[in-house]
Amino acid sequence: MNRLALATSPYLRQHAGNPVDWWSWGDEAIADAKRRDVPLLISVGYSSCHWCHVMAHESFEDPVIGAKINANFVAIKVDREEHPDVDAVYMAATQAMTGQGGWPMTVFATPDGEPFLCGTYFPRDNFDRLLDAVGEAWRDQREAVLRQGAAVVEAIAPRHPETAGGTPITADLLGQAAQRLVAAHDVAYGGFGAGGPKFPPHLAMLFLLRHFRRTQDQAVLEVVRHTAEAMARGGIYDQVGGGFHRYAVDGHWVVPHFEEMLYDNALLLRVYTDLWRLTGDALAARVARETYECLVRDFSTPEGGFRSAYDADTEGVEGLTYVWTPAQLAEVLGDEDGRFAADLFGVTASGNFEHGTTVLTLARDIDDADPAIQDRARQVRAKLFRARQDRPQPAIDGKVVAAWNALTITALGEYARVAEAMGEDPGDAAERAERAATLLAERHIVDGRLRRVSLDGIVGEPAGVLEDYGCVAEAFGLIHQLTGAAIWLERSGALVDLALAKFVEDGRVFDTAVDAQQLVMRPADPTDNATPSGASALASALLAYHAVAGEPSYRERAAAILGQVAEVIAQHPRFAGYSAAAAEALVSGPVEIAIATPDPAQAADLTRTAIRNAPGGAVLVVGEPDRPGVPLLEGRPLIEGRPAAYVCRGFVCDRPVTDPVGLSTVLTA
Repeated sequence: MNRLALATSPYLRQHAGNPVDWWSWGDEAIADAKRRDVPLLISVGYSSCHWCHVMAHESFEDPVIGAKINANFVAIKVDREEHPDVDAVYMAATQAMTGQGGWPMTVFATPDGEPFLCGTYFPRDNFDRLLDAVGEAWRDQREAVLRQGAAVVEAIAPRHPETAGGTPITADLLGQAAQRLVAAHDVAYGGFGAGGPKFPPHLAMLFLLRHFRRTQDQAVLEVVRHTAEAMARGGIYDQVGGGFHRYAVDGHWVVPHFEEMLYDNALLLRVYTDLWRLTGDALAARVARETYECLVRDFSTPEGGFRSAYDADTEGVEGLTYVWTPAQLAEVLGDEDGRFAADLFGVTASGNFEHGTTVLTLARDIDDADPAIQDRARQVRAKLFRARQDRPQPAIDGKVVAAWNALTITALGEYARVAEAMGEDPGDAAERAERAATLLAERHIVDGRLRRVSLDGIVGEPAGVLEDYGCVAEAFGLIHQLTGAAIWLERSGALVDLALAKFVEDGRVFDTAVDAQQLVMRPADPTDNATPSGASALASALLAYHAVAGEPSYRERAAAILGQVAEVIAQHPRFAGYSAAAAEALVSGPVEIAIATPDPAQAADLTRTAIRNAPGGAVLVVGEPDRPGVPLLEGRPLIEGRPAAYVCRGFVCDRPVTDPVGLSTVLTA
């Protein structure tokens, strides 16, 4: 019996028709393995994973393979995006045993979950032989198998220090981190390190932008500008539809792996928005706007959330939806505009991809071009986008992941503020952010605890991990700043309190709650990867909550968490970007800005000035003095009947100012 048809994971549902007797992850599957006295076969992947689909087609759809698995194993299919905790444990085992990792991840484990043989993709014939060999070993060499499993668990167990102390976060330490990133910068093509594959370094870029705002180090800004421009001109950026693909297979950002992830686009929206805010750069403004439009158009769900991903493949072919030839451009645009588009996007007869096709790149400087040229480019892009919609489209993973939606909420909120401050129409970014936050609050919080995923408005069983708690708490705090509604501050506070109670023990930060399902080890990875770590997300949320609520203890807890990764920040900042960004907020205060006004319209100039000049990690609330449920506005009166801006650190404030010039001076001092 295959149990995946009703799963909240589209990836699991893709396997519902397999001849394999799949279980989803949980105690029932483990109990069945113990009852039958057979090993676990744990297969971990995700919906947009190319080689996951290949192994499924070759092996899991094969009745012979299915019968062999069913006879000798309890098979568990895991969506790594639903269960990052399970993925982390078995990825550590796979890397320990093989020296590398990846997906699909194939793990054979004892009924207690102890991994004794790990790998990734196996071709069908190899996998068939492996099933036989593992089955024989379980029957004939049981003691050796059990010893191997115990040894692997011992090898991957986290080694915590006797005391959970740390190194203080200082300006000098952050300067050291920034200089390491500058030294690692690829001066030819942007990013860090040469060669491919190249992933967008959004978290490191967020840190560097905050560091530049505090230090005015032009070398740091140049690294961000160069990398941002290189990505935006490359094929990793969708030149027709906006938004970013997952990574470039080369070192030049030209040919992408075509999957699109929500978290990448959310984090890159934050990068380009902040670059635009700090520099006024026209390219950054355009890319921020187009990425916002992509998120709203392509990732929105009917319930108000944001779906997770688009596949790399279309009908089994990478790039089928996205690549062009000169003839295809002419067919859609006509000969004259076809030649214009080919010149603009670098489309040639020989191509830069497979079979003479071209991944579009931006071959001309369009952002400072004559307005008539810019308008022509916009019309060409719109026609190509409409034509592309008639092509076969990649499959969608429609599940709503709490942490990733929270990152998107934060990105949309920041974009809404900056666009308005820069004199552009923010669209409905703020409203979209609040609607998604409401979905998380009303659907994903069950009995006071956060659930990680939902699908079509139905919440799944997987419990939220620390990444979810930290990111959602930070997002709720930003919605409080945008709306002034007390309920969002209350919700943010409830989540950070719960995270501190359930995920932090004796100062040590874990990725799973103390009362979560026990795994063979309790994961605790402080490093940032494609998304913020649970620890860095919690630290960032604690700092923001402290700044808005005025509770010093939360700042102290954030400082302690960041202190535990201080050496990673200093020595390996590429793997601690979000922690370093939070540390910049810590060093800056974080700054609290309260604008007291009976009517936000009366304080529009002050608000724009605050947004454009605020240090990284600053919080901003605008509203009437002593508004209930908004601590930042308590005791913040108008000045001679005029709106007044209060700039504070630790709720110790400079003298209030009533004019934009004075506010700019205070913020940039």
